[in-house]
Amino acid sequence: MKWSWRIGSIFGIQIYVHFTFFLLLSWIAVVYYSERGSLEDALLGILFTLALFFVIVLHELGHATAARFFKISTKDITLLPIGGVARLEKIPEDPIQELIVAIAGPAVNIILALFLYLIMVIAGIPINAKQPDMIHGNILAQFFWTNIILAGFNLIPAFPMDGGRILRGLLGMKMDFLHATRIAASVGQTIALAFGFIGLFTNPFLILIALFVWFGASQEANLAQVKFTLSKTTISHLMLREFHVLSPTDTLAKAIEITLATQQHDFPVVENNKLVGMLYRANLLMGLMQNGQEALVEEVMTREFVVVESSDKAEEVFSKLQSVPYATIPVTEKGELVGLLTKENIAEFLMFHTAMTERKSRSFFET
Repeated sequence: MKWSWRIGSIFGIQIYVHFTFFLLLSWIAVVYYSERGSLEDALLGILFTLALFFVIVLHELGHATAARFFKISTKDITLLPIGGVARLEKIPEDPIQELIVAIAGPAVNIILALFLYLIMVIAGIPINAKQPDMIHGNILAQFFWTNIILAGFNLIPAFPMDGGRILRGLLGMKMDFLHATRIAASVGQTIALAFGFIGLFTNPFLILIALFVWFGASQEANLAQVKFTLSKTTISHLMLREFHVLSPTDTLAKAIEITLATQQHDFPVVENNKLVGMLYRANLLMGLMQNGQEALVEEVMTREFVVVESSDKAEEVFSKLQSVPYATIPVTEKGELVGLLTKENIAEFLMFHTAMTERKSRSFFET
């Protein structure tokens, strides 16, 4: 996610924090400070918020653990003011699987709340259900109510919260993925409008939440449309069939010459009719800076890369392309290099498909 910084990793999952998280910390410090005008209170508020986001990481690890059960890996977790987002390798296609993965996060909060409740009962700590003190109350009680609130908030049926995915999973049992996503996204955007309206008269923080919910719903709907469109075609209809290849013994100067003449940025490296590497633009630039243009391609090329078959579904390859750090994937057919697939290819295909779909819709209404 843009404007995010890596702060560490847990079980091999990268943890990022979005810059708006620091806006939240500032707001929390102001709220705690305004109670008694104490800098100590402000510091305690910040420390409590950091501890809270550790709980949120556990929440997201709940999603990751459930996804791993279905052999779906988690790319990373990003912390936002409204919580966290675990970015899975792919969205479970089975509605029941999506339900289980979505519910796993709030389930972690409920388990933590029950554990804290048990400790408080044993320790004789009272629980004030009518007026829970989230600032000066007992620390165990604070985290008890925090987990209850987190579970409840995430069950709101709006993307990117878990409730939006739970709603889509339930709808997916009765209809296809695209229509289920559209309905869930519409529900989420309606809730976002309500949050924004209420925030105008009460808490400005609700406006920020409304923006995240609105754009989260839009992004989810757009991604579902992309997946639906790509599911109807194969890579053979999208790939570039005219391209240049390089030999391991070619110089970087030759790669520069072809790039300037054709605008091709990434090159398959072929030796004895066998694909042995890829020279990506990043490889070329790094090689030029370190070794100069007379360096050989084999010295800087990438030897480990993703390869797809021309008969593969475009939807599946799109997910792979999103998870790799480069923009081009070589396409083979029975082991022979037959094309290149780039993010630009997919973007252009989607653009043309949208234009044709809009024309058909316009013709339908005109008749």
